[in-house]
Amino acid sequence: MKVLHRQIQHIRPDKWAELEEIDKRFNAVERRLGFPANKRRYRCYFGTHDINTLIVEYEWESLAAMETVMESAMADSEWQALSAEVTPILQDNQMELYAPLP
Repeated sequence: MKVLHRQIQHIRPDKWAELEEIDKRFNAVERRLGFPANKRRYRCYFGTHDINTLIVEYEWESLAAMETVMESAMADSEWQALSAEVTPILQDNQMELYAPLP
């Protein structure tokens, strides 16, 4: 079963440029670790979230595939360092998982 993995991140207003630089490095690490190549990023312009909201989405082939890659990521020293670097940029971060309807 495919899975949509969505992260909703609220970015500190003066940190967007810094986030872009870190995200370029995250992209390289994600490719190395086997993250899906279909990563999409959206910035909120209107809605229930403010303009400093970033939505990041991946479509995984299965929960098992996501679990395997995420376990590798969490054990990877480069991933850990980037995660620590991005933490002060985020006001908050939440993750959602969605399953497709038949």
